[in-house]
Amino acid sequence: MRYCRRLSAISKWKIHNLQKWNLQAKLPYTTVVRDMKANDQFVPKVSPLRRADVEAVQTFVTNLKRILVITGAGLSTESGIPDYRSEGVGLYSRSSFRPVQHADFLKFPERRKMYWARNFIGWKYFSSREPNQSHVCLSEWERAGKVSWLVTQNVDSLHTKAGSEKVTELHGSTGRVVCLGCDQVTSREALQERMIHQNPSFDAKPMALAPDGDVLLTASQVKQFRVPSCQDCGGILKPQVVFFGDNVPRDMVNFVYQKVRESDGIFVVGSSLQVFSAFRFVRMAADEKKKIGIINIGPTRADNYSHLKISAKLGDVLPLIQV
Repeated sequence: MRYCRRLSAISKWKIHNLQKWNLQAKLPYTTVVRDMKANDQFVPKVSPLRRADVEAVQTFVTNLKRILVITGAGLSTESGIPDYRSEGVGLYSRSSFRPVQHADFLKFPERRKMYWARNFIGWKYFSSREPNQSHVCLSEWERAGKVSWLVTQNVDSLHTKAGSEKVTELHGSTGRVVCLGCDQVTSREALQERMIHQNPSFDAKPMALAPDGDVLLTASQVKQFRVPSCQDCGGILKPQVVFFGDNVPRDMVNFVYQKVRESDGIFVVGSSLQVFSAFRFVRMAADEKKKIGIINIGPTRADNYSHLKISAKLGDVLPLIQV
């Protein structure tokens, strides 16, 4: 068994007498010390990590051979990307901002202009975010054979950046753009270059960054923004993500159902599971009597299904687990 091998390189954490920690027995030390300040701006307040919590997570992970991991926005808060719902630090608690609705994006040109203007400004901030230590640890678990598949609700592609390969991006990725007329898929970076060319003098100071790369701008700020269209057919361009009010493709849902069947347990990290698109997989696992573990700051929709529920910062826990 081993710890996340890139722990020191990624997080700069030190654990007192780490080599003496025996997570199958009692831990002689409980203090975790940071050498480097983590990006905690959007991480909710949580009680100090307990030794018993680490032991419980270690036991849960050790007893499973094929874990299907489900991740949510709480995983990326330590990379400097806010979530929507966390008390005090989530976007909903800090502003009146609400994400674009699928029907509104399709129906109203002005709504598309607002979206793309805000996304244009936000892209340089959002795309520069890097995986944190928890992303890296999960990719290492995959390489060690412990994680059979990973399903993420996040659209930031940080799992891919961290090296994970067995990934389903349930809600898509902001790094891809699709034409609603001809279905052509292009990169978001390529679209950014086109938008810079069409809007050479457009600039605005964002008021806040959203979990999907959007930022808060006023109507007056986006008035002069020019919205690009598909270069091939002139169709409407949309990020290849599932907006609120849209549905995850049925073939993707069925694929994940199969991955749930192939697993012997579900591990939810950083998600309240308030959105049904991910919650359904936990409910299926419960129906099939599979083990369910959850690490999330605050309650989740699946707490009553779980065999393990820990309220802790992910970066405090995952690097300590041996696989």
